[in-house]
Amino acid sequence: MQAAPLRATPALPIPTVTGALRAVEAVLMRGGQRTARRNAWTSVLEDRRRAKDRHEAEYVLEAAASRRPHAT
Repeated sequence: MQAAPLRATPALPIPTVTGALRAVEAVLMRGGQRTARRNAWTSVLEDRRRAKDRHEAEYVLEAAASRRPHAT
């Protein structure tokens, strides 16, 4: 009885701990990155709202300060 001939197959890369950790990190960070971007955008919108409120308050205060008291 003769052994079957061996076929040459391309060698698969041996998985490493570093590669496995990077794969896990990539999967986990997808959602985290999305959350971080959403939080950053919410912060930008809130900053814009506060700036608008400050501008409006400044306008009202300047208008109140420039009024002359009514003569009685």
